[in-house]
Amino acid sequence: MADQTHVLFVEDDDVIREATQLALERDGFVVTAMPDGLSGLEAFRADRPDIALLDVMVPGLDGVSLCRRIRDESTVPVIMLSARADSIDVVLGLEAGADDYVTKPFDGAVLVARIRAVLRRFGHAGGGDRTEAGSSPAGGVLTFGDLEIDTEGMEVRRAGQPVALTPTEMRLLLEFSSAPGTVLSRDKLLERVWDYGWGGDTRVVDVHVQRLRTKIGQDRIETVRGFGYKLKA
Repeated sequence: MADQTHVLFVEDDDVIREATQLALERDGFVVTAMPDGLSGLEAFRADRPDIALLDVMVPGLDGVSLCRRIRDESTVPVIMLSARADSIDVVLGLEAGADDYVTKPFDGAVLVARIRAVLRRFGHAGGGDRTEAGSSPAGGVLTFGDLEIDTEGMEVRRAGQPVALTPTEMRLLLEFSSAPGTVLSRDKLLERVWDYGWGGDTRVVDVHVQRLRTKIGQDRIETVRGFGYKLKA
C-alpha cells in the first residue's frame, strides 16, 4: 500500500525538495530526501527504497549517472524529473534505465498518480499482474526463434543464455509476445505498459523498445512506420 511505500527523492532545490517531500508524505509515502547525487546513492544503498525520484540536474553525481548506478545494482523503479520536456536529458535518463519521467514544474497530484502507476507495474501499491483483456499471457514458455519467454517464471533466454530485463522491459516484451505479428501502437503500449490513462510522451516507448532490442536482438521487434511496433512471429 502507499503508506508502506518508501520513496527516495533526490533534488537540489531546497524549496522543491521540501514541498514535494511534504506533499508525498501527506499522501502516505515514506520519503528520504537528499540534495545531491552522492548522498542519494548512499541513501539508496542504505535504505533500499521502493522507488527513486531523481532530478536530472543535481550536483556531485547527476541524476542520469545516479540512475545508471542504481540500475547496475537494482531493478527498483526510477522516475526522472526534468525541467524541460524537450531536453535531451529526458532521453538520456530513459536510456540510463529510468522507467518514466515527469516534467517540472509538476502538479503534486500528477506526480503521485505517476508514482502509483509505476508501482502498480512493479507489484506495489495494490498493483500486481493484470488479468483484463489485452494483458500479458497467462503462462507457459513462448518461443520466437532463439528467444524463449517463460511467462510464469518471468524469465527470458536468448540462445539458451539468460537475459536480464527490468520489470518495465519485461512487461513490454510480454505485451508484444501476447500478440506476435500484430502491430501495437505507441499509445496502446503507453496505456498497457505504463498505465497511462491519458496521452503521454511516446519517447518513453521508443527508448524502451530500443533498450529491449539490444537485449533480445535488434531484428526481433520490427518498426512499422506511422503505426508502431510488432514482434516478429
